[in-house]
Amino acid sequence: MNQALKSSRVEAVDALRGIAIFGMVLSGSIAFGDILPAWMYHAQVPPPLHQFNPVLPGISWVDLVFPLFLFCMGAAISFSVSANMKKGFSKLQLCGIAGRRFFQLLFFALLFQHCKAWVISEHPSINDHLLSVFGFLLLFGQFYDAKGKQSTLVWRLLKATSYFIGIVLLVKLPFSDGNGFDFYRSDIIIVVLANMALFTGIIYVFTINRPIVRGLLLIAVAAIILSAREPSENGVKQFFYFKEIVGYSFDWAYKFYFLKYLFIVIPGTWVGDWLLIRANEQKPTAVSTGTLLNSLFAFILLICLLILLFERTHLNFSFLVIIGLGLLSWMRFRDAFSLSTEQRLANAGVFLLFIGLLLEPYEGGIKKDPSTFSYYFVTAGYGCWGVLLLLDFATNKLFNLVSKFFEALGRNPLVAYATGSLLILPILSILGLRSAWDSWATTPLLGFLKGLIFTILVSGVTILFNRYRLFWRS
Repeated sequence: MNQALKSSRVEAVDALRGIAIFGMVLSGSIAFGDILPAWMYHAQVPPPLHQFNPVLPGISWVDLVFPLFLFCMGAAISFSVSANMKKGFSKLQLCGIAGRRFFQLLFFALLFQHCKAWVISEHPSINDHLLSVFGFLLLFGQFYDAKGKQSTLVWRLLKATSYFIGIVLLVKLPFSDGNGFDFYRSDIIIVVLANMALFTGIIYVFTINRPIVRGLLLIAVAAIILSAREPSENGVKQFFYFKEIVGYSFDWAYKFYFLKYLFIVIPGTWVGDWLLIRANEQKPTAVSTGTLLNSLFAFILLICLLILLFERTHLNFSFLVIIGLGLLSWMRFRDAFSLSTEQRLANAGVFLLFIGLLLEPYEGGIKKDPSTFSYYFVTAGYGCWGVLLLLDFATNKLFNLVSKFFEALGRNPLVAYATGSLLILPILSILGLRSAWDSWATTPLLGFLKGLIFTILVSGVTILFNRYRLFWRS
């Protein structure tokens, strides 16, 4: 990979993915209860009880982290498929890669969830926590990328052995409910990622030079979703709820409902295409101070928009934010002679946010769960602006240090995702520190600090893996 390609696409997307991973871990590890304000949690799961309320509209920063990760996944699919096509891979081979990733991620979702100590036993013992750590090692064996290293045969045997032992554990362990292995006991986030890897990968293979066709497919997906909501029975509704073949139900692995996230991932593939074009252009230069100030104002406006979408008391002002973003974009690119990648990102970001705001009243207001069409467009818009701002700020030496930290997380997301539950928490329990860890956050500051410390620990393990080039790949 040439240096221009690395700097223009991988680092910006990896940094945004790293921010998403950091946010995922932080939001799941801060103190719960009546300690922190509501905007520190999912908008539909407010404090103090954190009971799911599907009719409560609004989104918080926590509701952005998963769609930003999906958005980066779309860009990464664009990179990988394009690179493999240049190597001479056929469309059939590329579809096979998408299928392999689908099944690998499904197994990750099952093994990861079943190896959590509190899933293994209702009252976990030291042995149960050691099993969790062992599960982490099995995932290492299954997903470690030994490509380009010596003794490839050894690593293939390790991978096969890790899968075999993982299957034996899933079959033999009784688990906390005593019912044994259950396909429906899995990590739903990874299951969604598996579906996106499969369907987006296949879609991209057949539309690699036809991005408009991908947009038309989104219209078809929207039509199916809307028709399936009709109370009367119809063929489209039956297709939407198709989940069984010869008596075997497979909705633990696939639901058409998951394809709603294509509205986030497909725009990510467009951004990936634009970044590929940027990589072939002249090597990017440092942006001016005026451009950095322009981006800083855009960042402030995006925060204001998120506050408005959370509070939902002055939503009409959100359109003023969009106008402000449009003006900033016009000021920045008004003298441009050609359409640059940065201008495409800004235009797409403004457009997606605008459509998302127009759809905000629909379905009872913007919500992550059950996710609304407004949510897809708004979060995809944030994804476009996120990539653009990272491209700009990375040229600043001070910010570049922060960007490098998040980039490191984004380069090894599966390690970061598994480390907290299967490594750090079990080790705390084995050392007898878990009770103290769970109880020491009694103030808002300590509640946040607890989550921050845990997230930094996860980040440290991930960066350590990176240092020794221990990357996990599906």
